[in-house]
Amino acid sequence: MFEDTYKMIAAPTESLFKDKGSRFISLAYPVRSEDDAKNSIAEVKKKYHDATHHCFAYSIGHIGSPCTRLNDDGEPAGTAARPIYGQILSYDLKNILILVVRYFGGTKLGVSGLINAYKEAALEVLSAATIEVHKIKEIHRIEFDYSLMNPVMQILKVLP
Repeated sequence: MFEDTYKMIAAPTESLFKDKGSRFISLAYPVRSEDDAKNSIAEVKKKYHDATHHCFAYSIGHIGSPCTRLNDDGEPAGTAARPIYGQILSYDLKNILILVVRYFGGTKLGVSGLINAYKEAALEVLSAATIEVHKIKEIHRIEFDYSLMNPVMQILKVLP
């Protein structure tokens, strides 16, 4: 079976973390769809167009396997998005996007330094966020022939 409640942040939240001259601006957004997440990412990239990196992780959905995406945006693989996503999992949050915008400060942090910096940046924005518990109000069961899988999935993807 599944949990009948889930946690998500109440409103967009922002925080700032500094490490060896680099500035990490953390932004957390409640999102309900991949389009919401993509729109927020585009807005942040436009606003902070001069930043060195725009790393993110998001998780959308709360029953079964949620839709997750991670992006290191040029940082060494696994040093940015994975630590961000780790904080999402640690807080057990759903329907969330965390973006960390980095302005390079001139000193290389190394792999472990980057992991710690992105983890801390995500932790700080989540610590500043208001977390709400929501109750699942409706459950739907859909049965159809396997031959209709593609059309049914296309319809389900566009539902709010």
